[in-house]
Amino acid sequence: MNTQLSFSFLLDWYSVSLLFQGLLMTLILAFLAVVLGSVLALIPAFMRLSSNKFLSTPATFYVEIIRGTPMLVQVLLIYQLLNIPLFLIGGMDMGSFIPGLVALLINSSAYISEIIRGGILAVDKGQSEAARSLGLNSKQTMFKIVLPQAIKNIFPALGNEFVTIIKETSIFMYLGVAELMYQVGIIKSSSPAVTELYIVAGLLYLALTFPLSKIMNRIERRLRYADQR
Repeated sequence: MNTQLSFSFLLDWYSVSLLFQGLLMTLILAFLAVVLGSVLALIPAFMRLSSNKFLSTPATFYVEIIRGTPMLVQVLLIYQLLNIPLFLIGGMDMGSFIPGLVALLINSSAYISEIIRGGILAVDKGQSEAARSLGLNSKQTMFKIVLPQAIKNIFPALGNEFVTIIKETSIFMYLGVAELMYQVGIIKSSSPAVTELYIVAGLLYLALTFPLSKIMNRIERRLRYADQR
């Protein structure tokens, strides 16, 4: 059995360019999911924090359903429901990209909403009580007192979510979105170096996630140090 590895495809400019195009698409998907997902996540987060059951109950169902089902199922379901015909923008098939992004936003917003909710609940209740005693209403207390302190709890966890989403974008190869694993599939069709391709893909994901994890750990330590001081 021949176990010798060959990475000769890395000498082919076309293959290398496909890998980096896929890497760029992976980053774009993950960035959009975290940024836009964080905005959308505010809705279920505040709904779950509400004492009104007509708000908190649907938000709880939403979060639990999204977190309790595989992302691949969500992606394929959204793709079928939207059923957008093929149309190109800048050479990109938006008929696949839009459903994929929508599914990713729905998924990330559910997880990020829990990060936001947990960060807010971690703020000492005495802060809210002190703000209310000074005459601030509930909205002013939340946005001027609670949220600025909650950000210190939210930010490191949000970085970890970014790392997770980078890895989860590999699911979009099933939609034909040209992220990293989709491009690996294209190269694989004309190269016998299948094992080597998967090794390189894994290293490229690691090259994205490992530095980001270290950066977030450093920020988290600095925030803890600032609190101790």
